[in-house]
Amino acid sequence: MSNASSAATPKEFHRMALLIASFMTLIAAGVGFGVRAGILNDWAVRYGFTKVELGTITGGGLVGFGVTIIFFSFLADNLLGYKKLLVLAFALHVLSVIITLAATPVYGFAGKEGTYWCLYIGVFIFALANGVCEAVINPLVATLFPKEKTHYLNILHAGWPAGLIIGGIIGFLFCGEGAFITHLPWEVPLALYMVPTIIYGIMVVKEAFPPSEAAAAGVTTKEMLLQFLSPLLLFLFVIHAMVGYVELGTDSWITNIMENVISKYAFLLFIYTSSIMFVLRFFAGPIVHKINPLGLLFVCAIFGCTGLYWLGAAQTGWAIVAAATVYGLGKTFFWPTMLGVVGERFPRGGAITMGVMGGIGMLSAGLLGGPGIGYKQDYFATQKMEQLDDALFQQYRSADKKSFLFFPAVYALNGAKVGVLKDDGAELARRTEIETKDDTLSPETKELNAWWAANKPANEEQYKHEVEVVEEANIYGGRMALKWTAIVPATMGVCYLLLVIYFQMQGGYKQVVLHGEESETEQYTGGVEGPVE
Repeated sequence: MSNASSAATPKEFHRMALLIASFMTLIAAGVGFGVRAGILNDWAVRYGFTKVELGTITGGGLVGFGVTIIFFSFLADNLLGYKKLLVLAFALHVLSVIITLAATPVYGFAGKEGTYWCLYIGVFIFALANGVCEAVINPLVATLFPKEKTHYLNILHAGWPAGLIIGGIIGFLFCGEGAFITHLPWEVPLALYMVPTIIYGIMVVKEAFPPSEAAAAGVTTKEMLLQFLSPLLLFLFVIHAMVGYVELGTDSWITNIMENVISKYAFLLFIYTSSIMFVLRFFAGPIVHKINPLGLLFVCAIFGCTGLYWLGAAQTGWAIVAAATVYGLGKTFFWPTMLGVVGERFPRGGAITMGVMGGIGMLSAGLLGGPGIGYKQDYFATQKMEQLDDALFQQYRSADKKSFLFFPAVYALNGAKVGVLKDDGAELARRTEIETKDDTLSPETKELNAWWAANKPANEEQYKHEVEVVEEANIYGGRMALKWTAIVPATMGVCYLLLVIYFQMQGGYKQVVLHGEESETEQYTGGVEGPVE
C-alpha cells in the first residue's frame, strides 16, 4: 500500500502547485458567478430581459455545469487524464468570455433574441469549463494528498466562496447604478474572471500530473454503477436536487433581489454571506467530527429555512444582516456534507457517484432554481402592481406571458421599460445616440423610444408615483420569492430527520471503509470527495 501511495505522488509532482492551480479554477468560477449576479440589472435595462429570461440565462449555465460534471467524471480517471481535461477547461473559459462579450455588438444587428442566445451560449460554455474543472480537481487533490483527503479537499473548496467574495467586491465597486466607485460597462467586470483563469492555465501547462488513484484502488466501472441500485443513494440524490435549488438557485438571484431593498449594499451582503462560507469551510472537518453529519444537515436545514423566510420579511438594516447570517450559516455545510455522506456510505461509487451527485445539484439549480425563483418574482410583482395601479402595470408589462413548469403563465415587468423609468430615459438617450452615430439603431431601441415618448410621465409628481409603484412591486416580488423558497429547506429538514431515524434503527451512522483502517483525518464525517460548486 505504501508503494502505491508513493507511486501516486512521486517527488517530481509539485503537489502545492497543483493544489493552487485547482484552487484557482474555483476562484475563476466564483468570480464569474459573483460578478454575473451583479450585472443582471444591466442586462435587463440594456436588452429588455424579464426576470424569467434572466433566470433562464443564468440557469442555463448551471445546467451546462451539471451535465459536464457527470459526463467527464466517467473520463477523468482512466481515459483522458487530468492534464488534458484542465487544458480543455482553460480553452473553454477563454471561448466563453469571447462569446459573452460579443453580446452588445450582436444586439446591434440581431436584436434582443440574438443577444439572448449570445449570453446564454457564453454562460453555458463558461459552465462547461467549470464542470470540466470539477470533474478533475476533486480526484486530483485526493490523489495528491492520499492521507489527508478531507483536510485538503475542504481547503480546495474554500476557493468557491473566495471567488464569490472577489466577484462581489468587483460588483460593489463597479456594477449597477449604485456602484461605489463608478458604474463600468458590464463587459469590463465580467472579463476579470480571466485573471485566475490565465494563472491556472499557465500552471497546468507547466506542471506534471500524477496518475489517477482510482485505477490503483481496483474498483471497476461496473462496481461503481451498481451503487445506483441503492434506494438510499437515490434518496440522497433527490435531497441534493433541493440543495442545488436553494443554494445556487438563490445565490443566482440574491444580489438582484436585495438591490431593490438595500440598494448598493446588496453586494456587501453577498460578500458577507460568502465570507461566512469561506471561513467555515476551512473548519468543516473538525466541526463535523464532533457531530453526526445528518444531524448537522438537519440543523442547517432549519437555519436555511429560517434565514430565507426572515430575509424575505426583514425591514431594517440590522434585521437583514441577522437574517443573512442565519441563511449563510445554513447554506455553508449543505453541499460538502451531502457529498461527504455519499463518499462515506458509497465509497465503491468512486468519482462517478460523486460526479452524478454534483451534477444533479447543478441541474436542479439551473433548470428549477434560477427560472423558478425568477418566476416567483414576476408572479408576485405583477400581482402587487396590478393591485396598486393596474393601468400603470399595463404600460410596463412584458409583451408576452411566461410560464414555469406547470404553473400558470404570467406577464412580467419589462426590464428595459423599468430601466428607462428609473433613470428618466438617460441611458436610452445615450444608447440611441451611440447607435445612431454607428448607424446600428436596433428595432428594440426604436420601439423603446416610441414607447417612452408616448408614456413618459407628464410631471414630477406623476414620475415619483410611477417609480414608487414599480419599486414597491419589485420589492414585494423579491420578498415573496424568498419566503416561498424557504419551503425547500423545510422539506430538506424533514428528509434529513427521516435519515437520522433510519440510521438510528440501523445502529447509528457509520462510515463504510473499502479496505484497511481509515486515516485520522478520514474520521471527519464531513469530508468532500466530489464536486462542490
